[in-house]
Parts: sequence; structure tokens; C-alpha cells
Amino acid sequence: MSDQKNLNSSRAPEPVGLYPHARRVGNFLFLSGVGPRERGSQQIPGVTLNDVGEIESYDIEAQCHSVFKNIRYILEDAGSSWEQIVDVTVFLTNMKADFKTYNRIYAAYFKDNLPCRTTVEINALPTPIAIELKVIATIDDVA
Repeated sequence: MSDQKNLNSSRAPEPVGLYPHARRVGNFLFLSGVGPRERGSQQIPGVTLNDVGEIESYDIEAQCHSVFKNIRYILEDAGSSWEQIVDVTVFLTNMKADFKTYNRIYAAYFKDNLPCRTTVEINALPTPIAIELKVIATIDDVA
């Protein structure tokens, strides 16, 4: 379809597989899963790894702030905005330990925009992170 376009941000972390940061279809922007990694770095904010690359400890608050920053980068670089988010799926690796903190931080970031939201616990993510978001936003027509 001619109204589809893959989009990548020069500020968000490099994808860990063969996928774009986002794909525009009509007036919707579908973001690939976004984690807390930072562009150009192997370090993950709030994560301490042991010698074999397994998570030794992590700070869910630091990861949440980093994920939200990465989402903002992708949205802005694609021509959308935080206020245009309409749906969020959140993946947590430890719901019991992390939901309360994540939910508090989420509420601060989304207090002016109330997208639909689903939060699920999963066993693991592709990199040693504790949170990943899947986002759908609207995007205005671009001439």
C-alpha cells in the first residue's frame, strides 16, 4: 500500500532486530516495542548485569523514565506527539514488584492524555530489561 511508510528515529536506541522504530499506515503510527536502552550504548539505564550478562539488579523507575523518553523521540521524529498516543500495551517482567512504581510514573506522564492501556506480565524480553511498551498514535497529514 502506498500509504505505508517505515520510520526510524536518530535519537531512539537502535532496533535489536529487523524492524523499524515505527510504521505509518494512513493517519496511524504503530511503534515497535520500545525499551529503556539508549542509542549508541550497551548500558541499560537502571540495570546492573553480572559477568555473564544476566540481570543482577534493576531500577524500574529509571527504566520507565528512559522508555518514555525513547517513545517521545520516536513520536516526535515521525511527526506525531505524546498527546496523540491512543493505545499503550505495557510488558513488565515482574508485575508484583514493579506495577506500583510503574503505574505511579505512568500516571505522571499521561495525566493530560488518557490513552487506552493494557499491562501484562511476561517471562522475559529480548534484552535484559524489565519493561517494554508498544504504542499506537495518530499522526497528522504531512504534505
